[in-house]
Amino acid sequence: MSAILVLGGTSWVGGQIVDEAVARGHDVTCLARGESGEAPPGATFVRADRADPGAYYEVRARSWDSVIDVSRQPGQVRSAVDALGGAAAHWTFVSTGSVYADQSVPLTEDSPLLVPLAGEVGEPEQYGEGKVACELAVQELPRHLIVRAGLIGGPGDRSDRLGYYVSRFALAGDQPVLLPGVGSQPMQVIDVRDLARWVVLAAEDGVAGTMHAVGQHTTVGEIGQVSAEVAGFRGDRVLAEEPWLHAHDVEEWMGPRSLPLWLPASHHGMGMMDDARALAHGLERRPVAETVRDTLIDERARGLDRPRQAGLDRADELALIAELRP
Repeated sequence: MSAILVLGGTSWVGGQIVDEAVARGHDVTCLARGESGEAPPGATFVRADRADPGAYYEVRARSWDSVIDVSRQPGQVRSAVDALGGAAAHWTFVSTGSVYADQSVPLTEDSPLLVPLAGEVGEPEQYGEGKVACELAVQELPRHLIVRAGLIGGPGDRSDRLGYYVSRFALAGDQPVLLPGVGSQPMQVIDVRDLARWVVLAAEDGVAGTMHAVGQHTTVGEIGQVSAEVAGFRGDRVLAEEPWLHAHDVEEWMGPRSLPLWLPASHHGMGMMDDARALAHGLERRPVAETVRDTLIDERARGLDRPRQAGLDRADELALIAELRP
């Protein structure tokens, strides 16, 4: 049994990591503000605001076999490294593929990075730059693993990116559904449970370096096909080309009035991230269909017609379809 400190652990990805570590018999402590909830069952919860200079007081006197951090704020990561770096045998930082300077091309772990954020706190639009700065702080430690995750999906996802299509297909039944005409666009989605398991296993084994934790290579069209099959969809899939969608103020990727998974060409590299290093160090991934099936179960429990963080509301979607094919 190892002593593992998760900085965070009360939200989606961090919570899955805690669940996995507890299930594997580790002594797990979560340090977080608790705004997303309490720590998962079986873990010790230390409530602290990492913006507070005394945030690590309750955990800094203890030695940790592993520290796992999921923050995007450089100030939080720097302060954690300063306070706890000497007490941790291994440090994992969960980063992102958004750190790369040119995301239009296939990406390896050695591809050029964005200029790191200079300040302590980044805005959402500085997500990639902030993660680069966080990585630099962690790289000062002698034994560290930087996990650059791609798109994450699975049960509990609050972004609604992967869950949007399977939910819409299930809701629509035999009625039409609007899709972006980008079926050949490369895409990778890693199940959050597979990511969490690998992060914990890598921490147990003391894996070091920088690696991509990404899903199997597929396309937006293939994910759409799997989603329709899982949902038992019987209607028409209506394709809209990118210029038409832009002209009608439909956005890419995520956010209000968007079509998830659709990326501009400048970001197609997010679906072409090399996975060789992580696979060589034990990353295992379940089939996309399994992730989509479990996602639909979760989506049904939360409500197929609920307000979403990404996608189109049904009335807007049907109005667009009517305009596209009168």
